[in-house]
Amino acid sequence: MKQLLFILIAVSLFSCKEESKIEEAVAQIPVEFKVERFDQVFYGSKPEELQQIKAKYPFFFPAGNPDSVWVNKLKNPLLKELYREVQSKYPTLGKVESDMEKLFAHVQYYFPKYKTPRVITLINEVDMEGKVFYVDTLALVSLDCYLGKDHRFYVDFPEYKKIELEENQILPNLVSNFCYGKIATPTDRTLLSAMIYYGKELYIKDKLIPDYSDANKIGYTDLQIKWCQENEYFMWSNLVENKLLYDTNPKNEQRFISPAPFSRFYLEIDNQSPGRVGQWLGWQIVRSYMENNDDVTLEQLMAMDAKTIFENSKYKPKKQ
Repeated sequence: MKQLLFILIAVSLFSCKEESKIEEAVAQIPVEFKVERFDQVFYGSKPEELQQIKAKYPFFFPAGNPDSVWVNKLKNPLLKELYREVQSKYPTLGKVESDMEKLFAHVQYYFPKYKTPRVITLINEVDMEGKVFYVDTLALVSLDCYLGKDHRFYVDFPEYKKIELEENQILPNLVSNFCYGKIATPTDRTLLSAMIYYGKELYIKDKLIPDYSDANKIGYTDLQIKWCQENEYFMWSNLVENKLLYDTNPKNEQRFISPAPFSRFYLEIDNQSPGRVGQWLGWQIVRSYMENNDDVTLEQLMAMDAKTIFENSKYKPKKQ
């Protein structure tokens, strides 16, 4: 037992030392960018300035829409109120901008071909499907989607969705969007493939935003993370015993992967669980795999199939 404890301590110390080396290297990567506040540029403008704004930001003005569309937005009382609320919450972007700088440095460390993007904030009329956008050279953030879960504009949203409307979700959402199209699409419809797909995305958050808590990375409360940790063995055993891992029934994704107020084991414990526990379990599998295969790069992980990851992960949650 003492020998095993010594080995575990040694592995932990080595891991911490490696992470420290990585963070030192990341800190040396030059990152230069300035957040462009299109929300302020547009809603703080006058109709006669519209052509100048369109010339600078043509991608925000699709062809076929007459100028009257944009002038009407400037005059719309609801949008003007939304703009005021955004300016009240984000007069400056202090911590958000500082966190972005760290994120872009980590991206360049792990994915050297991706350079610092042009970063623009905007108001997107609380379009939850378009909160952020991050591709090679451009990152967009709709600040009106991050006013805080208790904001009056979000009163009609379900409670489990409101946590996504906090400021601390901007960076995790950017990473999710960055991952889109880079993680290999599952080759089958098994629950395990979906679990590991999202597990990869969450593991990439471990690397690109390491200062963020697990709760913020996945969009849970601290209590929901604690519940998952305390019930990891139960959840895993339930999936194994009910032979759900390799089941291709699409209802399994609704039960364990898709956003929901809770997960569905069809037991009394359901109401205590958070939604998306399959994603959380997939995260633990990927973490276990990477801990036991430290020569695998992030790009290799993103391309790897779920079966290979699972079979070489040595994942085995302990009964508490």
